[in-house]
Amino acid sequence: MLHITSLKDGLEIYKALASEVRLDLLNILLENNNISMNELASQLNISNGALTGHIKKLESCGLITVANDSTGHGNQKAYSVHLDKILIDMEKEVDLKNIYNTEVKVGHYTNYKVFPTCGLASDKNMIGEIDDPRYFNHPDRYSADILWFSEGFVEYNIPNFIPANQKITQLSISCELSSEAPGINNEWPSDIRFYLNDTCIGSWLSPGDFGDSRGLYTPDWWLPIWNQYGLLKLLLINKRGTFIDGWKISDVTIDNLNLDFRSELRFRMAVESDSQHVGGLTIFGKGFGNYNQDIKVSIHYAPFVNF
Repeated sequence: MLHITSLKDGLEIYKALASEVRLDLLNILLENNNISMNELASQLNISNGALTGHIKKLESCGLITVANDSTGHGNQKAYSVHLDKILIDMEKEVDLKNIYNTEVKVGHYTNYKVFPTCGLASDKNMIGEIDDPRYFNHPDRYSADILWFSEGFVEYNIPNFIPANQKITQLSISCELSSEAPGINNEWPSDIRFYLNDTCIGSWLSPGDFGDSRGLYTPDWWLPIWNQYGLLKLLLINKRGTFIDGWKISDVTIDNLNLDFRSELRFRMAVESDSQHVGGLTIFGKGFGNYNQDIKVSIHYAPFVNF
């Protein structure tokens, strides 16, 4: 998912989408991911030369990706849609000076309780044994770039280094997530709950454990029968409530949490036994999935005198 926080920042995206041919191209890719230029040109009824310009425009904006097609003959390239959602903020632009940005690696959790199927891996190798929760306490888990479990939770301490005498006015957390099925299953729903400092701020229903195509950044040694990628989700807590990708999921506001420069920020992701869909959780970090990022956090703040 792409989050555009300023209307001007999305100008190139708007230009790329302001073409009937490029919209038709994207619709084709949504139906038939990883197809060649010849197939695209044929379906659009235009020449390869005319198609090249449209491809470059969409690729430059990150809307599509290009990869070598190992199944074809010669130097074939395959095209696929990269972004699953675009979220545009229509509110007044925020002061970028009053934002603290940080990232937390997938393996840097501070508390956990997990049940098999479960495991961890770095982008180079597995960490310990699969389906043995004891390895979630192994020293090598700090290097983990992916983790998964069928039930339980992991909790992270988010660094809070905003200036003194400041109040947190908004918190956003971005990470790539999916369910956790035995093997892979694109239709494997899971209710994933989010907590901040032990307060449940909402939940998201993950539709599946995706393995229909290889993750763009998933390492070559990762087996094709394992989950390949997730969906990039943006969790936002502000004065109006808590949101996932712009959709309100609870009435918990940032003011309810009463956070400031002294606050501990304990962020928990959980799949609990009382949920309707107990389908596990996979968290993808750098070197895995489609987005090549760790857990990204933005903390907006303002002086106490403004409240």
